[in-house]
Amino acid sequence: METMEPPDRPTGGPAVEVIETSSLGDRSYLATDGDAAVVVDPQRDVDRVIAAAGRLGARIALVLETHVHNDYVSGGLELSRLTGADYGLAAADEVPFRHVPVRDGDVLAVSDRLRVRALATPGHTFHHLSYVLELGGEPAGVFTGGSLLYGTTGRTDLLGQDHSAELARHQHASARKLAAALPDGAAVWPTHGFGSFCSATQSGGDSSTIGDEKRANPALTLAEQDFVETTLSGLDAYPAYYAHMGVLNLAGPEPLDLRPPDEATPRDIAAALERGEWVVDLRSRRAFVASHLLGTVALGLDGQLATWLGWLIDWGAPVTLLGESAGQVAQAQRELARIGIDRFSGAAAGRPEELATDGAQLRSTRTASFADLARALSGADGELPAPDVVLDVRTGTEWRESHVEDAVHVPLHELRDRMEDVPAGTVWVHCGSGYRATTAASLLEAAGRHVVIVDDAFGSAGEAGVPLAA
Repeated sequence: METMEPPDRPTGGPAVEVIETSSLGDRSYLATDGDAAVVVDPQRDVDRVIAAAGRLGARIALVLETHVHNDYVSGGLELSRLTGADYGLAAADEVPFRHVPVRDGDVLAVSDRLRVRALATPGHTFHHLSYVLELGGEPAGVFTGGSLLYGTTGRTDLLGQDHSAELARHQHASARKLAAALPDGAAVWPTHGFGSFCSATQSGGDSSTIGDEKRANPALTLAEQDFVETTLSGLDAYPAYYAHMGVLNLAGPEPLDLRPPDEATPRDIAAALERGEWVVDLRSRRAFVASHLLGTVALGLDGQLATWLGWLIDWGAPVTLLGESAGQVAQAQRELARIGIDRFSGAAAGRPEELATDGAQLRSTRTASFADLARALSGADGELPAPDVVLDVRTGTEWRESHVEDAVHVPLHELRDRMEDVPAGTVWVHCGSGYRATTAASLLEAAGRHVVIVDDAFGSAGEAGVPLAA
């Protein structure tokens, strides 16, 4: 769920290492001249950053935040404590810990040759900063945070709908400020935009330059009002846990503790399920459908575990983790710690048969393709039970683009509170790929419903003969 990409070294420029957190759709960066390094927007698990610096033989001298993050807990404060590096944040953000207040136009020295120039780029937030990376006085690229992304910009509604239009106008102006301040060949290094819900729309590509964005980014090709209207019309819901991230980051996150949770016995697991607590099955969805404990929630490590658990649970609710191995549990701990879920009731590793108190706890779930759904909707006989309802758990944006005729739409993040909106009978549930549908099926099963999971790509539905509407 996270990768280290080879350093991106513009010709004659500094080495820029990408530290990717694909499970949240974000990137952090480490840039060095071979001696000193600056880190931008680090995630909470800073051991990845320290390892990158070690491989490059670089001393971390400066840590910077482009903005107060809403989608993850920052590791900037802890990285500063561990390395002794200066920690820079926007001067307008009031925080109780020691830091360097950064303002528009400030130049921060990383070494004798490497420096960073701050540019105020409000839009994603009011106090957002971008950082131009300069080697020997020449700009190599710009760390844009949630400002200018690849083919889009950061969303402007995270501070509330009352501010979204004003921030969209700021976002438009900030993108043009960056385009005017930098040469076309300057690299663009955004924090968001790789599946993050912080993006106004999904972005594409793994790299870009100012020149590329001038040709393709709506913020640079549309007039202000057209950009504002387009941006606001495309915004969909964002994860509920975002409400807690800014508070944690402004207060100063606690150091990360990745020690294993207490071991949960089969009786502990059964008791947690009886109390209605969150018991999360971390295995792949295909392993889940083959066998699982009734009442467990399917949130495998093969998808956006942290995003969906953080969106679905009541904040602070007890959580127990179940994995095939201790390694899966450790990986889940790391991912969940990035959004501030780092205290667990317990954890267990093993097969469902080993974690059950008796065989009555075990369940399996039927799966189907969109071709199977097409046959079932046409009345053809088959091995699978005919659907009484087709349930679509995708987002509103996905639904509006195209959906199955006569399907019921309940986005996954609303399902727990809207079970009564799912008509009686056998439910065939689908999403865009199968991951969210499996999570939804686990919630429906726990509520006593009979479910078939359409484990297939929605893009194949029409070709398979499923009647679609828009």
